[in-house]
Amino acid sequence: NLITPNLSVLRPDQRTIVEHPAKVKVVCMGRRWGKTMMAGVLTAEAAKCGAHVAWVAPTYANSRPLWRFLEMASAQVPKVTLKRVDREMVIDGAGRAGIYTADNPVAMRGEDFDIVICDEAAQYSPEVWSDVIMPTLADRDGTAFLISTPKGKNWFYEEYMRGRADGSEQAAFNAPSAANPLPNIQKAARLARERVSERTYRQEWLAEFVQDGALFVNVEACATAVPTSPQPGRHYVIGVDWARSAGGDYTVFAVMDAQERSMAHLVRLSGQAFDVQLDRLRELWQNYNQAHIVAEYNSMGAPLVERLQMEGLPVTGFVTTAASKHTIITGLELAFDRQEIAVLSDPALLVELNAFERKERAGLPSYSAPTGQHDDTVIALALAWHGVDRGGPAVIW
Repeated sequence: NLITPNLSVLRPDQRTIVEHPAKVKVVCMGRRWGKTMMAGVLTAEAAKCGAHVAWVAPTYANSRPLWRFLEMASAQVPKVTLKRVDREMVIDGAGRAGIYTADNPVAMRGEDFDIVICDEAAQYSPEVWSDVIMPTLADRDGTAFLISTPKGKNWFYEEYMRGRADGSEQAAFNAPSAANPLPNIQKAARLARERVSERTYRQEWLAEFVQDGALFVNVEACATAVPTSPQPGRHYVIGVDWARSAGGDYTVFAVMDAQERSMAHLVRLSGQAFDVQLDRLRELWQNYNQAHIVAEYNSMGAPLVERLQMEGLPVTGFVTTAASKHTIITGLELAFDRQEIAVLSDPALLVELNAFERKERAGLPSYSAPTGQHDDTVIALALAWHGVDRGGPAVIW
């Protein structure tokens, strides 16, 4: 056993995992459970005892806190050499520990390790585990720790289930966020229960495996709105998803009543010139009490948004990135989950909502319609809801 008993800084549940005799330990953990502390202490202590250790992150950016941990740990280790270019800690007369990334797995080929700790393992491609990491453990009869928040039912789920079925050579552990006794983490977990969807809470905080696929729930239950004419004294938000005048996509204007949190109107345009689209949007803006507009700003949207702003219309340009799209889509997901939104019983809208998917691509969440289908109406609705849910007129205006 290359690990000394000096694991006193770890919690009992973490020590139980580290000291379990299984050669593959699959830890399905919630956010802020304490994986960095457990993995970092294990890495440093095992290297002090002569072990060869690899601590693997999904990407270079993800690996920065891992290296910072090793740098701080090295200050308490005598006769240590830090190879910052290689991000490796070498202890004279003992072992070594290096930081690696799953997006550059070739760096691990040819190595041999006593311990490999896979941080956020669910974000790796399965080949990194089976074709690269597993062979590095063969020579030294090493141990692997697969530690991750779940990401759908992918290869990490399969390894977790294999660990549950075995329990000897391969063991599985569930580590929800609430297992962390720190008061601020306990508070964050309680707040998350109130602020995120059931699906997100189960996956990110309870560390449960949730199947990928259609994202929105309660769609039909929320399809209670009817087209409504502008009402005096009400504030409205218009979400805009642009499309080129030629092509299969649609330009969509989704009108939300900010007070009622209900859809009032929906416009879908196909094959229309941008001037025609702008005229229709100006008409909607005027009719719906000079509504605030939240419009996609990317690509073709930028000149259209700026043109409307120069005319004095209250338009917020929304730059769509992977992160910002995640924000608006998860906000809409939560609204459906809690049935806080009312949408029109429009066939095109309901089809898009029921088909809209969350997938994992390179370890990151990706949101879109299935291949060959549209999501223009969903995006316009998500932008409108984002404008309403940010606090309504008091915040936006």
